[in-house]
Amino acid sequence: MTALHQLARAAGLQIDWQDATGLAQRVGDEALRKVLAALGLPAESDADIARSRRQLRAAEMEDRFVSADTGGPVLLPASFGEAGEAVLVLESGETMPARLRRDRRGLTMSPIDVPGYHRLRQGGREIRLAVAPSRCFSVADAAPGRRLWGLAVQVPALRGERRLDFGDFGTLADSAASFAAFGADALAISPTHALFPADPGRFSPYAPSSRSFLNILFGDPSLIGHPVSQSAATGDLIDWSAAIPERLALLRAAFAACGEGVRDAVAAYRRRSGAALESHAVFDALHARFFARGASGWQQWPAEFHDPAGAAVSEFAASHADEVDFFVFGQWLAKISLDAAQKAATGAGMAIGLVSDLAVGMDPGGSHAWSRRDELLTGVSVGAPPDILGPDGQNWGITGFSPQALRRTGFDPFIATLRAGLDHAGGIRIDHALGLSRLWVVPQGEAPGEGAYLTYPLEDMLRILAIESNRARAIVIGEDLGTVPEGLRERLEAREMLGMRVLWFERDEDGGFTPPGNWSRQAAAMTGTHDLPTVAGWWRERDIDWTWRLQRSSRAEDEAADRAARSRDRTLLWRSFLEAGTATGPEPAPAETDAFTEAALAHVGATACDLAIIPMEDLLGLVEQPNLPGTIDEHPNWRRRMPDRTATLLAEPKVAARIARLAGTRQGNPPPQPARSGKRHPGTVLPGKEETR
Repeated sequence: MTALHQLARAAGLQIDWQDATGLAQRVGDEALRKVLAALGLPAESDADIARSRRQLRAAEMEDRFVSADTGGPVLLPASFGEAGEAVLVLESGETMPARLRRDRRGLTMSPIDVPGYHRLRQGGREIRLAVAPSRCFSVADAAPGRRLWGLAVQVPALRGERRLDFGDFGTLADSAASFAAFGADALAISPTHALFPADPGRFSPYAPSSRSFLNILFGDPSLIGHPVSQSAATGDLIDWSAAIPERLALLRAAFAACGEGVRDAVAAYRRRSGAALESHAVFDALHARFFARGASGWQQWPAEFHDPAGAAVSEFAASHADEVDFFVFGQWLAKISLDAAQKAATGAGMAIGLVSDLAVGMDPGGSHAWSRRDELLTGVSVGAPPDILGPDGQNWGITGFSPQALRRTGFDPFIATLRAGLDHAGGIRIDHALGLSRLWVVPQGEAPGEGAYLTYPLEDMLRILAIESNRARAIVIGEDLGTVPEGLRERLEAREMLGMRVLWFERDEDGGFTPPGNWSRQAAAMTGTHDLPTVAGWWRERDIDWTWRLQRSSRAEDEAADRAARSRDRTLLWRSFLEAGTATGPEPAPAETDAFTEAALAHVGATACDLAIIPMEDLLGLVEQPNLPGTIDEHPNWRRRMPDRTATLLAEPKVAARIARLAGTRQGNPPPQPARSGKRHPGTVLPGKEETR
């Protein structure tokens, strides 16, 4: 092995990897040098490599974090201490003696039976111990003996009694109560992370400014008695350029009208939230100021404002205190509004309620990157390698946590992010859960193919997930679609994390569709996601229309071949429905989507999966999907609205009939799960997230 390869592996880079088709791939030496340089580890010469190796070894010596399972062995870093006596300080503050030993595994201590974040001390040294339950909180814990179903919605797309430019958390609360009345136990929502309030062009939920805070545009002023004016907007698409400034004006009016009780509640929330909230509010105020001058992120601000602890920022916060106070108020209002939505869901009978969505990363020009950039990757962007659906690879333009920084900080940023997502929910969906194991990182300015996979501390992160899931009594869903590393699904399942099983991709090695009894129990069964064609759209070939209209890449040789392949798949899928008893009669014509929609929902409902989640678009039989991956302006991403109020839509006879049949399939005994070959059809593997970033 060359010195370059030794350095790359020590840095966590995967030189050899397997693509979505199963072919072995190797990162070239020049690409490795570029990625290493971007990670702050120069490797142009032997001297560079030697210095970078010393830098990594020094970082390893500073490692002060260990995770373990309750009742399992605790393996400590060799550099921590010596065999002999030590002191264990439990999270509760209780202390007890501990004895360290050296054996063939290294430095160890006896198992710990109490889950939590503890500290081990010896001499002047201290290490953090995250001791986890064996698994996450599960569907069986939430609703013993039941197979649940729920909906997936885009919050802005919802309509309610109030005519708004877009749905907010108040609309979500009303909709949750309506869904619960029809028997739903879960309501999955797309990310509600903080965006950039001053910039009406940034409304994609997957490129947030911070995942620790909320999108203040969704706060419901009616909760504090402030009137919400009725919107004149009636179209099918949200006009964000007009809607965002109007909603900000409404929030500012609500802030100005706050009474003493509200101001006291905001002040108490501010004290509890501490420096992180303060920095975020100051960032939003600064961003509003400099965005008006053409700056999209903090990198374009005057240099004196790059340091959040600098004098210029302190002076700005003091002289613009009312503006900072407004953004603190906005966060408080968003929090109590989302809390109210979860209470509406569970209060109406949902076993789980809201399932929040944790985006895979953050905008490098946002609040988190400005205030805590030492926690994040710099010099690289997260993306996806070249694969069957993205031959050129993908660069999402976002950043994520640095693996080294996670260990250096005792995983505090990851823990805080999880808690923010679980604060108002009965479940959390981990976007691109493959990122718990590895992320494709691309040096800034380079093509996506010039990247490499960076390894993440999977077991540590899974244990933290188990701790936080149980504390919040919330299920965990991992989006395990993409170029999945071998064995990852099994490791997620061992922790009772639900995978995602999507109708279109559940196929066998011969290309046939998997019978519902063969779907994994420990998964969320879905007809689709916001990135995929709707049930009706797939049947009508609407996705194929978009592909060839926009001249997007396709595995088909031409449009005729694409449509011929879809015709064959329609026949295969309808045959699968007939064999499973979820459909009857001849195959409907492509334009006849109602019969197919009903059968598809029943088929997913009949699976052995613990949970079935149906996008609202599929429940209603809508043709267009919320987001078309890989597009920006060519398709109205994140702008589509529901055709009517949620309560009205659910009362429509054909929609009510679909719900009744779906609920009936979930209440019956789960179908048997025959033994499977374990092989999946190549078409079942997605190439990783293709979000519009």
